[in-house]
Amino acid sequence: MVDITHKTSTLRKAVATATVKTSSASTIEAIEQRKVPKGDIFEFSRAAALFAVKKTSDVIPDCHPLPVEYTAITYTIDNLSVIITVEVHTIYKTGVEVEAMHGASVAALVMYDMLKPIDKKVEIENIRLQEKRGGKSSDPKNLGSGLKSAVIVCSDSVYKGEKEDTSGKAILAALEKHGIPDANYQVIPDEFETIQSIIRQNKDNHTDLLIFTGGTGLSPRDITPEAVMPFIDREIPGVMEAARNYGQQRIKTAMLSRGVAGFSGKTLILTLPGSRKAVEENMEALFPQILHVFELNDHYKH
Repeated sequence: MVDITHKTSTLRKAVATATVKTSSASTIEAIEQRKVPKGDIFEFSRAAALFAVKKTSDVIPDCHPLPVEYTAITYTIDNLSVIITVEVHTIYKTGVEVEAMHGASVAALVMYDMLKPIDKKVEIENIRLQEKRGGKSSDPKNLGSGLKSAVIVCSDSVYKGEKEDTSGKAILAALEKHGIPDANYQVIPDEFETIQSIIRQNKDNHTDLLIFTGGTGLSPRDITPEAVMPFIDREIPGVMEAARNYGQQRIKTAMLSRGVAGFSGKTLILTLPGSRKAVEENMEALFPQILHVFELNDHYKH
């Protein structure tokens, strides 16, 4: 199976259809009047589709077991065909398109089995995904285009050359993936005045997105939040709550991070942890959704 542990649970929906084509009007009449000898094909195929949706991971090797939170099966008669529509919802890390298609295909097989005694030419055709929503396909696109950004590494040891930076470079790579290349990159010591000076410089330079990494823990030198907070005039508490929640699902000590986020004038400031792994998790948790603030708030555009 593909590793999905890095993904975030979101609302995901899928709609799939399958078509059962009969050969005569008499077959359609038997279906509509509930006179098929084997029983009501709508009710039998509906029950089978529900089971199929729930059991998809049992028969499709690469599908992950997931919580199916809604399934609807509907039918439309179009000339000599019955069109089966299956809609599936979940709140999970991966989509439900295969579940929807599996449900539609099994419903079609049940119909075929029940109709073949009265129609030797019945066929199944056009099993297809009609719609999917949620996950990466629904992420906002190109929101980072044109944003001016900066990545600041707060670390005494990196500043002194005693340690190589990996967290800042991880942020740079993540930003580039989301359409924000060429971020200004700088390493500074864990000094209160230096951090505040950097904020002033970036505000003067009309930086849209300013990301600090390091100094959000509990050691005496971890003072990044204290240095940043006086500049935040519109805090966004949910941002770092989301990052900490994402981290805590992977390592319990993520709750100790004291990162803050918010706008300082027109500059969005994020303060992320100092470890590479924590930074990668934070960026996964927050991007690209956080870039939506620049689309929503014309007030913050330069």
